[in-house]
Order: sequence, then C-alpha cells, then structure tokens
Amino acid sequence: MKLNEAQITKTLSRFRAQVLAEDHPAVAQFRELFGQHTFFLDARGLYILELLEVPGMEAEEGEVISLADWSDTDSNKLTTHQPEPTGVVIRLKEIRH
Repeated sequence: MKLNEAQITKTLSRFRAQVLAEDHPAVAQFRELFGQHTFFLDARGLYILELLEVPGMEAEEGEVISLADWSDTDSNKLTTHQPEPTGVVIRLKEIRH
C-alpha cells in the first residue's frame, strides 16, 4: 500500500522506523519484489503497511508487516522471508483522503 503523508505520519507515531524515500536506490528493487508500497526500515529490517480487509467493508486499519531482516551487523544486507504480521495496527479510516 502506498501511503500519503498523513498515513506515514500516523504510522510513524505508532511504529519507530524510517521511511525510505521514493528516490532511494533500493526502492525500485523492493517494488519488484513486493509491489507498490511505502517501505519502512528499522533496526530489525524492512516493513510495509498492509490493509486489514474485512469482507463487505471498507478497510479501516492496516498492520505493519515484516518482509526482511538485516543479515549483517552493519545493517547493509537484508534477507527476505515470508511476510510476518507484527501486531502493530494503524487506524487509517480518518486519514485516507
């Protein structure tokens, strides 16, 4: 999910990370692997926000999902893994527009 500025701010208020800038060299590669998302990095690895879909209803929340972990002590190399929910849920309904 691509986030707007308000959604990024809301996410960062609940999840301590950095947003990768759109022009960061790694973003193109991440998009090839994971699709169109806003990507977050922290001391553990790479994350995105996925909408929590409820059949028949508009999504109101998203959950931070872990996609890759740092595989070296210098945080220079990521190793991907199956997407893992983190339990961090962000309420988005009020800030979708």
